Amino acid sequence: MSITQDDPLAAPLLQDLAREYASRYGRSPDELREELESYPGNEFAAPHGALIVAVLGGVPIAGGAYRRFDCRTAELKRIWTARAYRGKGFGRLVVSELERSARDRGYRRIYLTTGWNQPEAVALYLAAGYRPLYDQGLPSESVGIHPFEKAIAA
Repeated sequence: MSITQDDPLAAPLLQDLAREYASRYGRSPDELREELESYPGNEFAAPHGALIVAVLGGVPIAGGAYRRFDCRTAELKRIWTARAYRGKGFGRLVVSELERSARDRGYRRIYLTTGWNQPEAVALYLAAGYRPLYDQGLPSESVGIHPFEKAIAA
């Protein structure tokens, strides 16, 4: 389901991402939540973006967003799956739906970044056909931010 950033269904996504990033990168959840909310909500809204959540029994269990990176490229952001639902394909489902939506809006390429301490995200993007834009032979922490791209068919 497509929602806006201020929709109550987005709150668990933003809260859980902030907690997750805090545990992996040594920053406070409040600081990271504030950072996540600092992006203008309209960046993740039509016509140039989208924010989606997968809901099960009225509870958000996965989600993600994209925004315009350039005229032919969408940038994926905020890919999230609730801890209890990880490893069950929901992240891949969210990424696929975001790709479909971006393609329908005329984008031909997806760009994204993930952190050096998020091996599950790296595995997800590689499995989904994303091409790493960094040297995979280097230690993850020395690479820093891990950029990826993927062409999406017309």
